[in-house]
Amino acid sequence: MHVKLFIPGPTEVAGDVLEKMSEPMIGHRTKDASALQEEISLKLQKVMGTKNTIVLSTSSGSGLMEGAVRSFTKNRAAVFSIGAFGKRWHKMCTANGIAADLFESELGQPTTPEMLEEALSTGKYDLITITQNETSTGVANPMKALSEVYKKYPDVIVCVDTVSSMAGDLIPVDDLGIDVCITSTQKCLGLPPGMAIASVSDKAIAKAETVENRGLYFDYLELVKFVKEKPYQYPSTPSLSHMFALDYQLDKILAEGVEARYDRHCRMAKIVRDWAKENCELYSNPDYLSVTVTCITNTTGIPFADINKAMTARGYAISNGYGPLKDKTFRIAHMADMTEDDIREVLKVLDEVLAELKR
Repeated sequence: MHVKLFIPGPTEVAGDVLEKMSEPMIGHRTKDASALQEEISLKLQKVMGTKNTIVLSTSSGSGLMEGAVRSFTKNRAAVFSIGAFGKRWHKMCTANGIAADLFESELGQPTTPEMLEEALSTGKYDLITITQNETSTGVANPMKALSEVYKKYPDVIVCVDTVSSMAGDLIPVDDLGIDVCITSTQKCLGLPPGMAIASVSDKAIAKAETVENRGLYFDYLELVKFVKEKPYQYPSTPSLSHMFALDYQLDKILAEGVEARYDRHCRMAKIVRDWAKENCELYSNPDYLSVTVTCITNTTGIPFADINKAMTARGYAISNGYGPLKDKTFRIAHMADMTEDDIREVLKVLDEVLAELKR
């Protein structure tokens, strides 16, 4: 039995997209491979709202995140965390010997403009990292308000994690002044895991040229060099299967429309939030809720393990809380190619499960 995924990644993948993964191989140094990567890049620029260079990496998003702190930090990084995945940026810095300070918000709360201003006004930092969407708490950061602060510091490289939100939420990269915007295939893009994507500004690339010990596999200078000079090639062998599927899926996303896709995610989010308010409690600040995943405080009196077991038996998967929120909260994703009917379906089953377990 296939268990339908309503977890914050990986998401369900449409059958026609999966079929594209089985396209016959081509040589990765051929003109056909270059044409494929160019098509993908042009489409991603439209989805991401950017004219910046697009790089692809056969890795999870964490690979390009680690590459970013290595490639673009010369002095010191300021890491702004709103949960477990924000703290991962800091762990990457310390694991690579990069000087970094961690600025944490209370769980369920966003990064504030005041936090950015206080840190950047010191002049200590040449790179900041922000998590646009935190799946552990279901919080989306107020990027427009934050951008108004960091734009006052043009020498600072701005790295943003949109792994769980790009192509679901509206994140116009260039309007927001994001230098390095990172995402992955297995969330809102609606593909299997295994490929990461970043848009990279010329300012960031110029900065990387002054940084030593950038590593090799995730060296952004090397990635951009192959895109621009080869052109549209990889330093190492890419996952062509992901590229075939990504090219096809981007056509579907653009046909739906970036704003229409965002509106659909908002409608799905509202359905889950309304259910949570009626049956449990929303965990996070209601003014900063994610449109791709909702974190719900488990007030049912039923252990999540029991709920999860019963849901799985019926062919549906929702997610436990993450890290310190495990067994205190649970999460329902509403991202990628899910529909409002899909969301109503899983909530109907959840209602049935809870009623049964309460007997």
